[in-house]
Amino acid sequence: MEKKYSRKSNLAGIIATSFMALFTFSACAQNHQQNQQKIGIFNNISSNTVLLNNETQLIPLTALNQKNIAAVSLEFNYRSSFDSLLNKYAKVSSFSSDAYQAYSTLDELEDDLKYFNLVIVALPASAMNNPRNANFINSLAKSKKIIVSLFGETGSLLALDGINTPIVWANQNNEEAALTVPQMIFGGIPFTKKLTASYSSKYTVGQGASTSQTRLKYTLPEDAGVNSDNLREIDNIANEAIREKAAPGIVVLVAKDGKVIFNKAYGNHTYTNGLTEKVTDIFDLASLTKTTATTPTVMRLFEEHKLNLDTNIGAYIPRARLSPMNPIKVREVMLHQAGFIPFIPFHDFIKPGDYSRDSSAAFPTKVADNYYIKKGFFKDVMWPKMLNSPIRTRGKYVYSDISMYVMKEICERLSGVPLDTYVWENFYKPLGMQTAGFLPRNRFSKDQIVPTEQDNYFRKTLLEGYVHDQGAALAGGVSGHAGLFSSANDLAIIYQMLLNKGSYGGTQYFQPQTVDMFTKKQSDVSRRGLGFDRWDPDATKKYPSELASPLTFGHTGYTGTAVWVDPAKGLVYIFLSNRVNPTVSEKLGNLKIRPRIQDAIYKAFEKGNN
Repeated sequence: MEKKYSRKSNLAGIIATSFMALFTFSACAQNHQQNQQKIGIFNNISSNTVLLNNETQLIPLTALNQKNIAAVSLEFNYRSSFDSLLNKYAKVSSFSSDAYQAYSTLDELEDDLKYFNLVIVALPASAMNNPRNANFINSLAKSKKIIVSLFGETGSLLALDGINTPIVWANQNNEEAALTVPQMIFGGIPFTKKLTASYSSKYTVGQGASTSQTRLKYTLPEDAGVNSDNLREIDNIANEAIREKAAPGIVVLVAKDGKVIFNKAYGNHTYTNGLTEKVTDIFDLASLTKTTATTPTVMRLFEEHKLNLDTNIGAYIPRARLSPMNPIKVREVMLHQAGFIPFIPFHDFIKPGDYSRDSSAAFPTKVADNYYIKKGFFKDVMWPKMLNSPIRTRGKYVYSDISMYVMKEICERLSGVPLDTYVWENFYKPLGMQTAGFLPRNRFSKDQIVPTEQDNYFRKTLLEGYVHDQGAALAGGVSGHAGLFSSANDLAIIYQMLLNKGSYGGTQYFQPQTVDMFTKKQSDVSRRGLGFDRWDPDATKKYPSELASPLTFGHTGYTGTAVWVDPAKGLVYIFLSNRVNPTVSEKLGNLKIRPRIQDAIYKAFEKGNN
């Protein structure tokens, strides 16, 4: 668990994140002309913001997995907006000088920053006239990496002559500037401006570093050539889904050409408890686990030449060598052509005495609140049933969860690391993803996690932060086919990386040819890629939507989730819901909510900025 700071306002961070969601993504409640004017304001700010002292190329930030970041506000009125944008990119802890008014210096604040190795300081230019602030910045710069974000017309650059740390100077001190500068620090918006005057012997005319865009930008539809009025159909379809009880809550995110132009929440966590859905809420992704956790792991091991797609399962899993699985190739598993039966109802094999309401050495595996399965249940019961299940349809496309149970075992054996640890360390943490991961109840409160089913037949409880899939639950919540939870923003990050052919935030996670190979059609008998679902060439299926291009790849999830990436349109489309609450309903599919929203997005793209 992270250290709690007595002077840190956790509530402010929550409010800030919610504010940003409202401010940036309220395009459907504003008119097109107003948004065009706002884009002009934002563009004016970014084109007039200067980056100084960036010789070490600290900005745009890279290697987020090596950074523990704090944001410090010194007399800055737009702290909430500033911090909310920072937290779109990475976990950033908030501090304010307002909490230290009882002290004559900010030494106490500096001491409270001891666990952070990067501090982003935000202050209006006028605050540099306060010796308390200037002394704090100069002292902090001696011991830590810091970035100074200065807002407003200034002659105070002279006061910063003594430091060599990066300085970001925006010539405006307002809400819009507070929403722009964090994106420039993280690479969502590039720096291009040079100083047009000299402010000291150090900061002279012509100085200013240039950078490139390396991460998502958070903006309005008009910034990507889309009329926000034309996206109102998303509201209509999502509200229809809520009204028809296809799902209690929905979050939709749209990114075009590396810009998040729409992110909105609808409905509530459940039909009865009144918790309003938020764009930051965490959902059970179900089978999106396959393409967001297991398949990236396979891709990495493939690139490292540790995994050969044309090697048989038995070569990697000793227990499989005397089973029907032994001769099956990894490629067949990834294409769902291994011949595995689709599903094994593992919860039907639980006997009296296999579970307990309390944890103990004999019952260590938590399946849900007040439900613990006996030690070794996966190894002794579940795994043998999979190993010895009949192979009946090898060579044909039969979608099977067993495929990704198998791939998890192979990946963990080759990497020597549990799947949940591997994806966190290799992908989620360095990408800046904060909510994505398995076992979310270990890291987040129940209020942040959207509940799934009221399980009346197996666990006898409302599932809040415990994986809906019964087999994944019995395996301890970490499985290759289910168990991953995430917010929409985190999914946007990793799928934008895939759309970028493996590059994000200045890091190349995969070679472009690897992304192409796994996401393109790789089967002679189905539409599938390796791990990824794809556009269906059968026009009558209109899958994943009527207007999706043949390049489209992604996946859907049983709990009511979907991610689709369309390289032809520069699109990342994310749909999250809990359609299984309070119990499984087919209305989401019958009403074609997910594909209709996707079509509405394409139609808005086609109409453009008119």
